[in-house]
Amino acid sequence: MRLLIENARIIDPSQQMDQVSNLYISRGRILKISDTDPEGFTADQVIDGAGKWVLPGLVDLHARLAEPGSRYEGNIASETKAAVSGGITTICSPPDTNPVNDTQAVTELIQRRARQAATAFVLPIGALTQGLEGKMLSNMAALKNAGCIALSQASQPIQNPLTMKNAMAYAASNEILLMLRCEDAELKNNGVVHSGVISSRLGLSEIPASAETAALARDLILAEETGARVHFSQISTARSLEMITDAKKRGMPVTCDVAIHQLHLTEYDVMDFDSLFHVTPPLRTHEDKEALRLGVKMGIIDAIVSDHTPLDRDVKLLPFGESEPGISGLETLLPLTLRLVEEGVLDLNTAISALTQRPADILGIHNGSLIEGHYADFSLFNPETPWILNRSEMVSQGDNSPFQGWEFTGQIETTYFQGRPVYRNNQV
Repeated sequence: MRLLIENARIIDPSQQMDQVSNLYISRGRILKISDTDPEGFTADQVIDGAGKWVLPGLVDLHARLAEPGSRYEGNIASETKAAVSGGITTICSPPDTNPVNDTQAVTELIQRRARQAATAFVLPIGALTQGLEGKMLSNMAALKNAGCIALSQASQPIQNPLTMKNAMAYAASNEILLMLRCEDAELKNNGVVHSGVISSRLGLSEIPASAETAALARDLILAEETGARVHFSQISTARSLEMITDAKKRGMPVTCDVAIHQLHLTEYDVMDFDSLFHVTPPLRTHEDKEALRLGVKMGIIDAIVSDHTPLDRDVKLLPFGESEPGISGLETLLPLTLRLVEEGVLDLNTAISALTQRPADILGIHNGSLIEGHYADFSLFNPETPWILNRSEMVSQGDNSPFQGWEFTGQIETTYFQGRPVYRNNQV
């Protein structure tokens, strides 16, 4: 299959590219970006891309795909369809599945189901400890050799500092990337919302900022001592950003990401006790949100993630404190990031880079780019299409999004994976 997309605005931060040109695809790979046809090239299909954008397939560092059987809604087939509807063609799947991804067998099962779906790349993240219990280390080298892109504790951070130090030392000696979310369980104390004026007013149990920052401080010290390469996932406070900024200035090999909802929502959004706004880490203060936005703009925060957690409606109909935390975020990752461009928070290159090149660089993979010879994973995007998010029309099996009714401008028309169209927007 040879495909030609003519006269589109091609945006690829990995090549510092933002230009109107033609994109040539052959045998599932990028053949050339040029104003002239490659010698001997005859297209099987020609698409007029005038007024449209071509974006590299997005790379999401953290999205739950609900398989093998966990408490989440959907499966790899359904959730990769949701991903490509949002332009995401590479997904890192955390290990909090059932059974936990702490063995080669589970890793291979995830890879097999992803190949069967053939919709997007699914990169398994292995469990750092057996059963995610935070006690006995998993067979880290075996998980890496089986294809795990990194190791993580998902949302169950290791509480014992000696266990964490041993894990980091082993990871450093085997060149394994650790993806850690920092949280002190004792300081969290089963809380559900940020500790502040809103938690006091609503009478909901509190999670102080120190639950994150105290654990982050410990892990930064251990990472410096062991030399481990650590990526800190879903940071949520201004103080965390300051600590990571300092670590980077001192040359530590650390990176970090932020969930897209933390760049738009704050603790005030939980005022109506709406469980759709129940997330972990919790929505923080306005000052935290502004600091995180600045962190992305300055490049201290390396990537923006969906933190996709598809949940059944029933668990979100429970009272706030009893409901499951999480947002279905695959389909809103790109539109919410582009809204930051509309608001003047980010320039377009920085926004797209945080969803493509920079997360790919963290993982050490070639995805998230339109470089000649690489897989043709990209989307055709119409920047002028207005639309409104309707939960009932979401592709994901979990429609637990607090962004119901939000108005957006710009929509994915088609997503290609390895040169094949895997999503077409029938509404465009």
